[in-house]
Amino acid sequence: MDNKLPEEPTSSPLDRFISQLLNPLTYVLFAACLLSFLLREYGDVLVILTVVIFNGLMGMIQEGKAAQALAALNRMAAPTACIRKDGKLLQVPAASLQPGDIVILEAGAQVPADLRLTKVSVLSAEESALTGESLPIHKSVGDLAYMSTMITSGHGEGIVIAIGTDTEIGRIASMIARKRPVPTPLQVRLGKLGKMLSFLAVLICVVLFLAALLSGGDPAEMLITSISLAVAAVPEGLPSVVTIVLAIGVGRLAAAGTIIRKLPAAETLGCVDVVCSDKTGTLTQNRMTVVSLYYNERIQNADASGVPEELIRGFCLCNNASVTEEKESGDPTETALLRWGVSLGADPASLNRAFPRISEEPFSPESRQMSTTHRTASGAVTYRKGAADVLIVRCRRILLYGKEKELTVARKKHLLQEIRELSSRGLRLLALSRDDLFLGIAAMKDPIRPESLPAIRTFRQAGVRTVMITGDHPQTAAAIARELTLLPEGSDSTGILTGDELDHISDPHLEELLPGIRVFARVSPVHKVRIVQAYRRTGHITAMTGDGVNDAPSLREADIGIAMGAGGTDVARQAADLILTDDNFATITKAIEEGRSIYENIRKTVLFLLSSNFGEIITMFFCVLCRLEIPLSAIHILWINLITDSLPALALGMDKNDRTSLMRRPPRSGTESLMAGGGWFCTVFYGFFIAAISLFAFLTIPYLFLKQSNLPFSFSLIREVLAIPAILIRAQTYAFTTLGISQLFHAVGMRDQSRSIFAMNHLENPVMIASFFLGFLLQLAVTELSPLTRLFGTVSLAPAEWGYLASLSATPLFIHQIFCTFTKR
Repeated sequence: MDNKLPEEPTSSPLDRFISQLLNPLTYVLFAACLLSFLLREYGDVLVILTVVIFNGLMGMIQEGKAAQALAALNRMAAPTACIRKDGKLLQVPAASLQPGDIVILEAGAQVPADLRLTKVSVLSAEESALTGESLPIHKSVGDLAYMSTMITSGHGEGIVIAIGTDTEIGRIASMIARKRPVPTPLQVRLGKLGKMLSFLAVLICVVLFLAALLSGGDPAEMLITSISLAVAAVPEGLPSVVTIVLAIGVGRLAAAGTIIRKLPAAETLGCVDVVCSDKTGTLTQNRMTVVSLYYNERIQNADASGVPEELIRGFCLCNNASVTEEKESGDPTETALLRWGVSLGADPASLNRAFPRISEEPFSPESRQMSTTHRTASGAVTYRKGAADVLIVRCRRILLYGKEKELTVARKKHLLQEIRELSSRGLRLLALSRDDLFLGIAAMKDPIRPESLPAIRTFRQAGVRTVMITGDHPQTAAAIARELTLLPEGSDSTGILTGDELDHISDPHLEELLPGIRVFARVSPVHKVRIVQAYRRTGHITAMTGDGVNDAPSLREADIGIAMGAGGTDVARQAADLILTDDNFATITKAIEEGRSIYENIRKTVLFLLSSNFGEIITMFFCVLCRLEIPLSAIHILWINLITDSLPALALGMDKNDRTSLMRRPPRSGTESLMAGGGWFCTVFYGFFIAAISLFAFLTIPYLFLKQSNLPFSFSLIREVLAIPAILIRAQTYAFTTLGISQLFHAVGMRDQSRSIFAMNHLENPVMIASFFLGFLLQLAVTELSPLTRLFGTVSLAPAEWGYLASLSATPLFIHQIFCTFTKR
């Protein structure tokens, strides 16, 4: 077995292409294609196959781009390990490690497998990727070092005891590999819509075919008509347009530092109402920083003037880290102290030369301190750094304003009171002494990311709840949460739930508590999954952010898993739906904003396509019921749906929306229908209206013929007139042209159903302008170019006829204006 974590299998371009075809709408098109082939309607076959192939290629290309971006991120991991073999040190691929190999560990190295430590020297490991705990864990002989964790200080050796999927991280990776992908809200809604439309198409075919048999009509002719109606019922452009709209949104997100692994996930962002965020490395920088000091019996800011020189010198000397402009190495707390010392003008290298180290007592969990002894001009001195309560016991004196004073009981009491104050802020405290002289305290924390607070405020304005989930101590988590305004200042444990408490409450009880909880502390990977599941059971659309292996199961369980691309682990990226390449928490707000815009555009597109197709159905159905000649052939409908519909629909998908307005709305429900908010009314009304003007155009030719012949207008005479081939072909050309061009005008109004076309900024959407004129020209081509007229069965029209049909086709915009006025009133 190789020392590799399980990877999500990569799909070939062919597999991705086939997966795009597995939906009910495409099945109906395949059936129509087969029937057209059997009936030797080869033009219809060609157009249908063109639509199907176009849909499949778009989805295949976009998912391929996401897979390539993810593969590039995965190559960021360190691939080698240093081992001892036959007395020699060798660099080998980490994937080749086997149980029993001896691995050498140095500060800054990544642990390549699960190891049992056999030698250690001041060794500590940062295990936040596994546990969520931001502070390093100090290691002793016999302890375990876990795969993918980082050595922060010291050095040591360990024997490999587990590799690949047998490691602790491997087991977590296996958990997420077994999880089935959760369908997104858009996939669910489009799936239901597709099934409904497919059922409608089949029902139309069956009803009309049976009607033909019962009325003694020609079965073959009615079968062709049924196919035409089935094609009219299916918006075959919908899958490709939705794919393109998602792809456009994905492209915008990529430009903003976000990789979407699956296209539908982009839309799901728009209905997220809970963001469950890991703390370490996501809301915070995962970089310890000195923020406060205690000296001269006062708490001071870290950058305050007048810091005792001895305090700076001691923290720089009693330190095993290294800090340069190019690189930092060592324990995060020690590097934080060096950075602070350098910021105040200290030169650690010069200090170590001036005060050479004689001996060292390394830190241990038992002593809770470390000490270093240095040679000075006046003799040897010993600096101790560690827990404040430990050092206080050892000290008899205290440095106050440059003078040594007795550390009296009253001063100790005041000192302990200030320590409690600093601890209540969730700070990491390190006290310093020189021999028995107490010098002061440095208070550190992992600072929040600068972008986190504005992002959380934006979420709150958009109705999105932010919840912190961390493995840190509740006090530390609460302090960060208050700084991020997740908890009010001065709050106690209200709003915080720990992992121990989670273990003792039932799922129903947890669901009751969720509305009041903003912080989950001391939680394990299993707890994270349970929390996400509880939110989903209560109807929330949940996003989970994280960068560590411990986050991976909950990333996969959430509706949207968001992983950090640069600082995150491979396992987290594999489990996520969305990857932040810039590790910027604020990018999530842009992603949610884009997700809402994507949904808005998809909804406009769906309503446009359905209302247009409904108009085609009514047009066809009316003529069949009245036993008139059909006004449109299958190839006419496919042409309209492929060219005249798809281009304006694509323009709607690229429309710019008012992002500020979008982010002031509450998130929509995950169960909200695409047809909510008057969608069905819009579909039916405009469908009937488009059908009415198309039928009006169709009947114009027989009406004019009857009028010129001084014959009365009746359906029986119309049937006879339409039986004349020359009249029928011109009437069909009228209907075909009107139906196509009216949908172009309809698309312009669909940009904003509540705003007048004169109030819209049409230059904001140049694609709509281009698609309108291109669609008009294409529709012109099928009536004026001889090769196309033969293929489509149309005739050339005079300029006056074009003017008449264009005016008739523009009436949907007139209706749009009436609706806008009515809506405002």
